[in-house]
Amino acid sequence: MSSGWIKGALAAAAALALASIGAAQAKPEPNICFYPNDWNGWKATPDARAIIVRVGVNKFYRLGFSNACPQLKYGDAHLITQVRGSNMYCSPLDFDLRVSESGPGAIPVPCIVSSMTLLSPAEAAALPRNLKP
Repeated sequence: MSSGWIKGALAAAAALALASIGAAQAKPEPNICFYPNDWNGWKATPDARAIIVRVGVNKFYRLGFSNACPQLKYGDAHLITQVRGSNMYCSPLDFDLRVSESGPGAIPVPCIVSSMTLLSPAEAAALPRNLKP
């Protein structure tokens, strides 16, 4: 093998890598961010490993947790949220979410958000009634 052939192959590989990076950057990301004050309710999934959040009138998000949060299933459970970083929720890292029961001595338990998915209109329409906030 000659060094000219190797240099040509390396140059072609570099050009291909740059082209794929450019294509990935040109692909628009869907706008999944939302403001905390647009959050209009939530419902826990039966396994307590996620919640469905209504944002505005007709947007729904699924927030998946790294572990189940069984406290979400308590009748008097309420969420305590705090935004990290910016003033919007755009990724799982932006959530500081805890669930607590009402009453004195209740200790909030963290629910670690590991995924944030904007449901399509078809997915939202297919949600069972008991999962729609």
